[in-house]
Amino acid sequence: MFTGIVETIGTIEAVIASGTNRTFWIVSPISAEFTIDQSISHNGVCLTVEEIKNGQHRVTAIDETLAKTNLKSWQKGMAVNIERCLQMNGRLDGHIVQGHVDATAICTEAITKRGSWEYSFEFDKKFASLIIEKGSVTINGISLTLFNVGDNYFSVAIIPYTHEHTNMQFLQKGDEVNIEFDMIGKYVNRFMQLK
Repeated sequence: MFTGIVETIGTIEAVIASGTNRTFWIVSPISAEFTIDQSISHNGVCLTVEEIKNGQHRVTAIDETLAKTNLKSWQKGMAVNIERCLQMNGRLDGHIVQGHVDATAICTEAITKRGSWEYSFEFDKKFASLIIEKGSVTINGISLTLFNVGDNYFSVAIIPYTHEHTNMQFLQKGDEVNIEFDMIGKYVNRFMQLK
């Protein structure tokens, strides 16, 4: 479990294809603190640390993960949001996040305002019942609040701290992002469908 509160930004140092898998070496200020077999959120995707050396850590994404996320387009030099798992003795500053990406979305607008930023996204309409005005969503692992919600689109507003400390600062119109919808909302939606 995660909270969607990004700890740091990592940089992809290497991408290695092996069969249908892709392995990534990522350097970050906290990579040396990780342990083998630890679950870490990378742009909202929960991946297992396989190796640590020289301030870098290695993770692998299998075909299923590549098909449902933007990891298939990751390249050397890209910035990645990093978050360690939730400690049960801490505060939940964001919202409950599993690190299981539901879909990807495309950034349709990136507006710089005087002191903040607004981003709009389009996603597959089949997920429309999972978003609500002022609800929570995770974009590339960042817990954010929705507004301007429609059947296949929504917007989020970014404060300066989030802009500076996540890879939102590099996001441009046309970019693909990972999205995870609110877990409680998904359970309620499933319950109502089965009723």
